[in-house]
Amino acid sequence: MMVERFSRALIVGAGSGLSAALARALAAEGIKVALAARSTADLAGLAKEIGAGVFTCDASRGADIDKLFSDLDASFGAPEIVIYNPSYRVRGPFIDLDPAEVEKTLMVSAYGGFLVGQAAVRRMLPKHRGVILFTGASASVKGYAESAPFAMGKFALRGLAQSMSRELHPKGIHVAHVVIDGGIKSERRAEAADKPASLLDPQAIAASYMHLIHQPHSVWSAELELRPWVERF
Repeated sequence: MMVERFSRALIVGAGSGLSAALARALAAEGIKVALAARSTADLAGLAKEIGAGVFTCDASRGADIDKLFSDLDASFGAPEIVIYNPSYRVRGPFIDLDPAEVEKTLMVSAYGGFLVGQAAVRRMLPKHRGVILFTGASASVKGYAESAPFAMGKFALRGLAQSMSRELHPKGIHVAHVVIDGGIKSERRAEAADKPASLLDPQAIAASYMHLIHQPHSVWSAELELRPWVERF
């Protein structure tokens, strides 16, 4: 059974937690990693640990994405794996929502995914290979009360991934959307002592992403849903 092997990956919206776990999992397989984020101050330690390149980028700005990929072309090489992980949300009663904050939520959650996806596909198509993974959330499939902007953005990102996968899978580019349906364990969010494995372990999530990345062509997934065993459907 043939398993895809890649040498360069880009994580957009990099930070601690899930992004760091993804970066370490990729690096452990000898894959060069580039980390892109609007604020890169907290990435120095991770970058040094795994030898990653760091790039400043606001994913919702087309000029930033153009520069990011141009810089990658010049110094790193076109990424064969791209993971879109930025997130922004505003909550509150529907009638009190600030339109500017709603717009920002949509731009970061969905429009940025389009910009990054388009730039990545332009580089992957000539080689007929590549992987693009979009990180979703419970809000990708369930619109919660007082969370309309986040649901709008995540629903849109899921739709983008579905459309891209149907168009691009036959052209050799694997596109998948990952629904993170539950809270992610972190230093700031610990599990209750009486509720073991009630939060998603970021390393376990990363392992699932790596499974997607290495899926043989005959069994490509377009969507993967991850939830703790105690999470309600």
